[in-house]
Amino acid sequence: MRVNDKPIRERANWISNQLVEWRRTLHQYPELSFQEFQTAKFVAQTLRDIGGIDVQTGVGVDTGVVGVLTSGDGPTIAVRADMDALPIQEENEKAYRSKNDGVMHACGHDAHTAILLGVATILAPLFQSGELKGTVKFVFQPAEESTDEYGLSGSPYMIRAGVYDHVDAAIALHMCPWLPVGAVQINDGYSMANVDVFRGKIYGTGGHGAYPELGTDPIWMLGPVMQALYGITSRKVSSLDAAVISIGRIQAGSASNIIPTEIFIEGTMRSYTPEVRDLLELELKKAFSIVGNLGGSYSLHVERGEPALNNHSVVNRWITKTVSEIYPDFQIVKKPFGLGGEDFGYVSQKIPSSLFFLGCAIQDGVKRELHTPIFDIDEACLPIGTAILAQTVVHFLNGKVSLSANEMLEV
Repeated sequence: MRVNDKPIRERANWISNQLVEWRRTLHQYPELSFQEFQTAKFVAQTLRDIGGIDVQTGVGVDTGVVGVLTSGDGPTIAVRADMDALPIQEENEKAYRSKNDGVMHACGHDAHTAILLGVATILAPLFQSGELKGTVKFVFQPAEESTDEYGLSGSPYMIRAGVYDHVDAAIALHMCPWLPVGAVQINDGYSMANVDVFRGKIYGTGGHGAYPELGTDPIWMLGPVMQALYGITSRKVSSLDAAVISIGRIQAGSASNIIPTEIFIEGTMRSYTPEVRDLLELELKKAFSIVGNLGGSYSLHVERGEPALNNHSVVNRWITKTVSEIYPDFQIVKKPFGLGGEDFGYVSQKIPSSLFFLGCAIQDGVKRELHTPIFDIDEACLPIGTAILAQTVVHFLNGKVSLSANEMLEV
């Protein structure tokens, strides 16, 4: 499929300067989860400037934006980008560094948003000329990084708002700083983790530090509980299953000679499968219950966060076929992305979906990992991500790939 007699890849390269400009503008003005007001305004106006797109604002939450291209009939596909930033002080010295103190696009969401604007730029003329039939939803989602007081991130709110109703499939990408430009990473099935947070308290009577025998000591009880907690993933979960329990916070006490009455523990549990997720919670409760034999008691709350990202194997094949077609020299790495969380997992629970990682590493020997103050990308990845997503959409709407077929049709 061509745009103005140019292949999708060439068209993406043609707008590469615009992609860089969009990304750098967004990078300079990052906003935290549920606070992406200027970002949402910028996205909505840019979609209107592209033309031919039905722009919906305040979708799901105040800062959700959805653009729709449609011919009124045919299949429907959604392409999603997240827009929020992180509470990190940027340490890069680039001219486009963050102008908002303590807030930074340290996970590449500025790039994701710029790429999706690029996809809209490429596809809009195809609908206007009648070359494409069907519907594309450009989903600009807020609040991927954090949750609100109800424990919800942006994705479930957009699902509740009906954004993914009557959508046949959804695709997305993520910046990948461990791979260079010219590589993608993709994985069938569970690829990122269930993310659960636990908060517990161990209670004793407390007492004078000089007379511990007169009371019960929750700090002493913590020792066997910690041993049990860290033993769950190595002794209760199969070594073939992905699982992690990490303690992030312990708080207790007020003075050196006072045994406290309680101790607070907070941590995270990560897993891939629903079965392991349930097992971790069960074993967590057993670990805390140890204190009952030591003269103490406990309280425990588990907050279940986003579900594991479950990539649909057929949608993955669409993407790998597209990459091989338009970038035949690219490296395609097939393995899971780790135990980080991604709230696109909610979408993958609802409809056939795939999120892949796009190589973006700057090749200068410096590791710029996600969620670090020095994170940055090689902007040469921007037109690549744009072309892969846009071409995949074109193939789907033109019937070159199908969810119902056992094998994809030849492109």
